[in-house]
Order: sequence, then structure tokens, then C-alpha cells
Amino acid sequence: MDNLFTYALTVFTSFFAIMNPIANTPIFLGLVEGESADSKKKIAKTSTLTAFIIVVTFIIAGKYIFELFGITIPAFKMTGGIPIFYVGFEMLMSKKSKIHHNDNAPNDNLAISPLAIPILAGPGTIVTAMNSVAGADFIHIGIVVAIFALIIYLTYLAFSFSEQIVKKVGDNLIAVIGKLMGLILAIIGTGMVIEGIKLAFGLE
Repeated sequence: MDNLFTYALTVFTSFFAIMNPIANTPIFLGLVEGESADSKKKIAKTSTLTAFIIVVTFIIAGKYIFELFGITIPAFKMTGGIPIFYVGFEMLMSKKSKIHHNDNAPNDNLAISPLAIPILAGPGTIVTAMNSVAGADFIHIGIVVAIFALIIYLTYLAFSFSEQIVKKVGDNLIAVIGKLMGLILAIIGTGMVIEGIKLAFGLE
């Protein structure tokens, strides 16, 4: 039971750091500027639901994707840890991640792109999800899906109350939270690479 709790806490921290509902709130506000209140809620609902479907698809099918392409867990952990570290490092440097965001995405349907893809369900999120279920059983996969659903719901709430959050929290505190999440991401990415190397070479 303790192992499951530790696993769940690790997965929650990883998802929260990579998606960062609070830090994404100003981005959401910037994208929906000029939209009506009802339109903003609809965009928030559509973007989070779409991101949930995309990532859960990778969570469930990730094991079969591994088998289909002959991907080994050590190789995936090492390769997956690099972009996660990169996203975290850019957040620490106060840069908008080129992996996690896309300024040149068309805005004809911003709920799908760029909000759902790649801001919420970007490569970093997908890598985190697939890494969490690499070699996992159905119980662990269920935990990951449940935790991601919770993160998506928190993101939906953050988007829905985005104006109130920014007014109360303030831009400076949001920036601090973003840097803290960046540090956590960089550590998680480094840990993935180290774990992949240990598995590949049979190190303790």
C-alpha cells in the first residue's frame, strides 16, 4: 500500500509539474482574450477534455506501442528524460518552452490547438504518461489514469476561474511557481536518464 501511495504521489508530482495549471492560467487568458464568459468556459472544457483523451490513449496503448516498435524501457527512460529536463531548464531560465508551447499554431480552433495540443497534451506530458506506465500492471495504469483525470480537472478549474486566480495570486507569484515547477521537472528528467542508464547496464 505504501508503495502504491509513493507511486501515486510521484505520478501526481510529475503531471502537476509538466502541466502546471496555475502557470498555464495566464497563457489561457491571453489566448481567450475578447471571448465571452460562456465561450471561455466552453474552450476550457473542450481543451481539457481533448487533452485527457489524447494522453489516456497513450497511457493505455503505451505498452503495445513499446512492443510494436521494439522500444526498450531503458532507452525510453533515457530519451524521455532529456525533453523533460529541457522543458524544466527552460522554465527555470524564464523561457517559454519550444517543446511545450507553440506560438505559431493556428488559432482557428484554439481549444484544440494550441491549448489541448501542445500546451496541455504536449510531448512532455505524453512522455511523462508513457514513462509512468512503462512495465506497469493494470493497477498502476488505473492509478495513472485517475491521477491524470484529477490534474485535468484542476486545470479545468484553473482555466474557468483564470481571471480571479491571476488577480489574487499575482504575476510575480505565478512566475515563482513556474520556476519551482521547472526545477522539479529538471530533477525528474535527470532521474529518468540516470534510471535508464542503471537499467541498461545492470547497475545497482
